[in-house]
Amino acid sequence: MRGQKRDYSVVFLMIFNIVVVLVAAGACAAWIAWNSPSGFVSLIYTGFLHGYYDSRGRAAERSGNHDLAIQYYDKAIKADPKNPATFNNRGIAYRAKGDNDRAIADYDEAIWLNPKYARTYINRGVAYHAKGNLDRAIADYDEAIRLDPKYDVAYYDRVNAYKNKGDLDRAIADYSEAILLDPKNAQAYSNRGAAYQRTGNLDYAIVDYDEAIRLAPKYVQAHHNRGNAYYRKGDLDRAIAEYDEAIRLDPNHADTYNNRCLARAIVGQLQPALSDCNESLRLRPNDADRLDSRALVYLKSRAIDKAMADYDAAIRLKPNMASSLYGRGLAKRQNGDTSAANDIAAATAIKADIAEEFARYGVK
Repeated sequence: MRGQKRDYSVVFLMIFNIVVVLVAAGACAAWIAWNSPSGFVSLIYTGFLHGYYDSRGRAAERSGNHDLAIQYYDKAIKADPKNPATFNNRGIAYRAKGDNDRAIADYDEAIWLNPKYARTYINRGVAYHAKGNLDRAIADYDEAIRLDPKYDVAYYDRVNAYKNKGDLDRAIADYSEAILLDPKNAQAYSNRGAAYQRTGNLDYAIVDYDEAIRLAPKYVQAHHNRGNAYYRKGDLDRAIAEYDEAIRLDPNHADTYNNRCLARAIVGQLQPALSDCNESLRLRPNDADRLDSRALVYLKSRAIDKAMADYDAAIRLKPNMASSLYGRGLAKRQNGDTSAANDIAAATAIKADIAEEFARYGVK
């Protein structure tokens, strides 16, 4: 601004510091070159080799050629065996090939070289998770979060481990932490809603689905999940409306057709229900759950032979499916088949409240 004096002292100080660092670095390089010319050349050459092979490995990995990536990483590690990033990268390539043991060995080495790199703990946790060692996986995710409490990926990975252990309360807590870090993540709300739904807290689930859909109105899975929550609450009109929207957004969503088939069958819309079940089976043929749903529609429509055929097919695929055993028992009973009691007893042994479930379907 005119009339004001500018203070250049800070700028001069910064320039002076940069010059000092460059001179010192140059002096060190000159000393190494003077006292050990071959060592200096070797250092430069080694750095070049490592950088070249590592970059080629990452390029191969991005193109999906894991074997070639590993070959380049091998050469990069030979050039510089103390670079933790390359061990981490090779571990990723082994993990992509399904070789979790070699991946873990590389992650171990990377962590030994740099124990403060949160990403490697997450990678090793994923490999342990794939091997079924959930406790070791969670321990690695814990350490990643300790090192970087704002690393949302670690929370999502730990959520998956907790869900597989059946610890839904901790999974919900991690979803909540991830949402605090990224409150506009629609998927996090939908997934937390699904976790609430598994605990039976349907109202909390619906609140989360509402927020997911507010953030992403075309989020198919959130509409599907909200439909499931309304279905479980017995609000079938709202459930069907949500399934309608999910199918409008994704006409190939097989699960939604199946669930709408059941909801329509319960409210007595049998012909539309049958169309939904047929479409679901077209999209996913020979699926026991879908055959079971269509069999229920046939049973309610009194198309007993068709119901029997679908129940038989479902039971061949899932011999201990309580709903198919019970439904087949009811179909047999309507046909006067004395073996009906065996199917009903087998179904009740698997699921004690199966009769109440069918009563809700309007079938006794």
